[in-house]
Amino acid sequence: MTKRNQKKQGAIGSPPPADPVEGFSPLLGTLRQLIADSRQQVLRAVDAVQVQTYWHVGRHIVEFEQGGAQRAAYGQRLLPQLGQALSAEFGRGFDATNLRHMRGFYLAFPIRDALRRELSWTHYRLLLRVDSPEARQWYVEEAVAQNWSTRALERQIGSLYYERLLLSQDKAAVTAEAQANLSVLEQSPRAFVRDPMMLEFLGLPNTGRLLEATLETALMDKLQQFLMELGKGFAFVARQQRISTETQDFYIDLVFYNYLLKCFVLIDLKTGPLTHQDVGQMDMYVRMYDDLRRGEGDNPTVGILLCGSKDKSVVRYSVLNGSEQLFASKYRLVLPSEEELRLELQRDREALEIQQGLRDEGETK
Repeated sequence: MTKRNQKKQGAIGSPPPADPVEGFSPLLGTLRQLIADSRQQVLRAVDAVQVQTYWHVGRHIVEFEQGGAQRAAYGQRLLPQLGQALSAEFGRGFDATNLRHMRGFYLAFPIRDALRRELSWTHYRLLLRVDSPEARQWYVEEAVAQNWSTRALERQIGSLYYERLLLSQDKAAVTAEAQANLSVLEQSPRAFVRDPMMLEFLGLPNTGRLLEATLETALMDKLQQFLMELGKGFAFVARQQRISTETQDFYIDLVFYNYLLKCFVLIDLKTGPLTHQDVGQMDMYVRMYDDLRRGEGDNPTVGILLCGSKDKSVVRYSVLNGSEQLFASKYRLVLPSEEELRLELQRDREALEIQQGLRDEGETK
């Protein structure tokens, strides 16, 4: 018998795993809980240091601004200059926009000892959206007492939970409704690793990209190559480009500029089934990009949403209201059709799955 056959026989005909030793399940449960608790402690420790650091940054900025009339006159120029210097050294988590958040954080929570260790920086950024000091403090206490995630806090603030409780005669019903809304939110202990602010604070701004699914990354590679080879004016701009709202950061998978159409083209790839949320998110990307990046001579931005699910590939263009006629009369002549993109996506996925299958087969031999 050859070594190759011996290896294959050992892999296929290996005996089933032995029955767990007595007491295995309780031990496994104990170790799982120990590891989970330790990870949570690490997260809380990093959260606490991050929050304290940003509070002190805000304090220094405010105290500098209050140092006299001459410094006050520098107000509009101070944050952009600081942001340019700090972001060059420490990442975009310290750009002018985020420094403005830190300044507002100090003004809204001027007592350092009153900061809650249970709340992350993202919690506090959400709380800055609450104008009323009374409502803001109520959300702080509830977020701590109820162990709200940032998604839960955002949901409660967005639904005006505090205001509805004040006005309602049936507070129990309002509370029950709020709890029901929170029950559908996913609780993910690893969600922190996708927070760009956390990663940049730790000096690991690119770590989030390592979490992309291998298939999604490979599909993006193929798609980028396909568009560049079309010869229809596509120029590559960026990959995983960040755009930000006041409280959240988003990453666009691929950004191109088409110099024939004089417009940006945004591409977002989903490897699961297409949802209404995906469509709404792409529309938001297009709107934000028009507001933040579109130049004076540029035409309206267009988005392409690609769903490369295993069962069915779907492609959808995203065009803002008022740009439909331009899209139909001009953009359609240059951009690939939905069907062209769908077929390319499907071919690429099938080719990648075949390659993966051959690789797996080779590893078992």
